[in-house]
Amino acid sequence: MASRLNPYLSFRDDARPAMEFYREVFGGTLTLSTFGEFGNDDPAVADKVMHAQLETPSGYTLMGADTPPGMEYTPGSSITVSLSGDDAEQLRGYWKKLSASGTVTVELEKQMWGDEFGACVDRFGTAWMVNIGTGEG
Repeated sequence: MASRLNPYLSFRDDARPAMEFYREVFGGTLTLSTFGEFGNDDPAVADKVMHAQLETPSGYTLMGADTPPGMEYTPGSSITVSLSGDDAEQLRGYWKKLSASGTVTVELEKQMWGDEFGACVDRFGTAWMVNIGTGEG
């Protein structure tokens, strides 16, 4: 898979209905994973969406998640640009440049779902996530 650029929307407790709405708008296949599915049995977040991804017939990819309690959520600044793919060299290069003069919020490293993932805010205040797929699955 080539690298791709797609939006990642943040919500406060309504990611599921929002993403289902986008599926109605754009069509396509929606996959949802909850925090509970990844081992977080805290009743405050277990049924909340940790990751949602809508793949549309038009080739759009829209991602989103609920923002857990304790993490800042400010409506109006609720979007993060997500870069993902399996071209590790290219994506690590993007990560290096984006994070170099910014703030790293999650180090780029292997995560519980098997991919490398990192998050940062660049020097212009744009939030970014980079996910490097393992090529498995």
